[in-house]
Formats: sequence, structure tokens, C-alpha cells
Amino acid sequence: MILLLTAVLAAAEPASAAVPVQPKGACGSVVTPDTLVCRALQAQAAGDSAGAAQGFEQAAKATPASDPRAARIWAAAGNLWIAANQPEKAAAALDHALAAPGLAGAQRGEALLDRARAAEADGDIRTARARLDEAGATISGDPFYWYFNAALAIREGDQPKAQSAIAKALALAPSDATILFEAGHVADLVGDDDQARAYWTRAASSDPNGDVGRAAAKAIEMLGVTPTVQTDVRPPR
Repeated sequence: MILLLTAVLAAAEPASAAVPVQPKGACGSVVTPDTLVCRALQAQAAGDSAGAAQGFEQAAKATPASDPRAARIWAAAGNLWIAANQPEKAAAALDHALAAPGLAGAQRGEALLDRARAAEADGDIRTARARLDEAGATISGDPFYWYFNAALAIREGDQPKAQSAIAKALALAPSDATILFEAGHVADLVGDDDQARAYWTRAASSDPNGDVGRAAAKAIEMLGVTPTVQTDVRPPR
């Protein structure tokens, strides 16, 4: 998935936390921003999104506001609050990130995209669209930007925008199961059952054992057709 976290951690991670998975206690006992980032990385590696988000927030608060890393750490916190299904906390963290110095170019664009995701998850469609449109100035080459653009357009009831956005996402990542799955939703929105079935079949084949693939297979069943999926097919990405 096209998330800010990887880029943020690459820029924000101190040398002492360069390896995400470390033995217990390897982060040290003296509480510093670096230590807190290290602990947050450990929580993230363990699948504890909420714990990681809280850890990054603590690290951001302990980092001088003038330090460019602070913004990137706030952005990492926001990304992980989204993963933890806590959009209000995500929005607050991302607002901190966007207000601070340190995010520029694609990093700022990805933070704006995450802010749009948080707003959409919280039901604030107007803010989601505003932040997403702002993000487009720097990350229009990111297929997930167009994927989310299509998903948001569906919520807005804007069929032409949804079709245009998903076409751009498919052009950038034609084999991505998540994008194929959303393409099926767009086709379903406009009443094209055959196209929806085709996209969902491709999504199921691209991710036969994953959540997206299973959801695509279920979507096809709801159209009245039992899918045939080759479980050993994993197209190159």
C-alpha cells in the first residue's frame, strides 16, 4: 500500500533504530527522542499500531519543534493511528506534522494524503477532498493517490471523477489487487456488471490468499457468479 510510513521512517529514524526488529531492551533505558522512536518501531514491527502511534507521538513531543524530524515523526504517528482505526487521533497528529517545518515535496504530499484518509474515515468528506486535491500537486505519480481519489469520488457520488481516477491508478499499477478491487467497485457504481466481474476476478487472482482477494471473490459471488481462482498465480507487481 502507498503509505507515508516507509518514507517517513527512512528520514526520521536515528542510526540507533535503523533495524526495526531489535531484542527487548535494545533501545536503551535513557528516554530520548531516539529511544522513543526505537520503541515505536518495535511496537510497529510487532503489529501494535496503536502502541507505535503513541510511541511516535511521544517522540515527536520530545523533539524540538524546530527539528525537521519532528514533523516526520508526527506524520508517522498519524499514519499508524489510521492503521489503528483511530482517525481523530490520526487527524490531530497529521495536523501537527503539516504545521511544522520538515515536510516538503512528496513527503508533504503523502502526509496530506494520510490527512485526507483520516478525514474520510471520520466522515468529513469535505476536508478529505480538500487535502487530497492539495496532495495531488506533489504525488500525482503515486497509484494509491488515484486509488483513494476514486474511492472518495464514490462516496461523493461523482461517477465521472471516480472513473477518471481509477483509470489513472490502473495505468500506474495494473496488477495491484487493491486497485483492481476498487476498479470493480467503480464499474459496479456505473452499472457495468461485466466489467466489475472482470476486475474482481483479476483482483482475486492477484491476491488469492489475501484479504483483498477473498473480498473480491465474495464480491463476484454477490453478482451471482462463483469465481474460479488459481491459487498459485502471483503476477509480478
